Amino acid sequence: MAKIELKKPIVEEISANIQGAQSIVLVDYRGLTVEQDTQLRKSLREAGVTYKVYKNTMMNFAFKGTDFEGLTEYLQGPSAMAISTEDATAPARILAQFAKTADKLEIKGGVVEGTVYDAAGIAAIANIPSREVLISRLLGSMQSPIANFARVMKQLAEKGGAAACEAPEAEEAPAAE
Repeated sequence: MAKIELKKPIVEEISANIQGAQSIVLVDYRGLTVEQDTQLRKSLREAGVTYKVYKNTMMNFAFKGTDFEGLTEYLQGPSAMAISTEDATAPARILAQFAKTADKLEIKGGVVEGTVYDAAGIAAIANIPSREVLISRLLGSMQSPIANFARVMKQLAEKGGAAACEAPEAEEAPAAE
């Protein structure tokens, strides 16, 4: 069997993994202990992120002609790839958080929703909360004025309704003849 035939399934596997991906982050994993790597894989898996180590040449072939072609400049040295099809910021957020405790993990770069970012750009994206957190914050800010209005209305009702809030009626002036 020729070498190309052996490599083709790996390139097809990478292509299948990046199909429909919202984001990909490349990292250099050199120096991580087995325990750290296991912990990293577990936290990525829990967030629905696929984490794989491939040869750079295989990733290069798979990236050609896709939105992720800009990542080829970061394919230097050992590379691992974190792929998310659901939450665009999840790989960057989890890897950046993990890199704080494991200083050997180095973020090389990534693509988030079609835009290529270097390590500093990925670090900035890591600070963006997840979609669910952003939605809950939006709903909370929309609900707050409504809740305040409801509390005021309840207090008015407890005090005797609108009559308690009205100003005393002014005495009527005698009618002019």
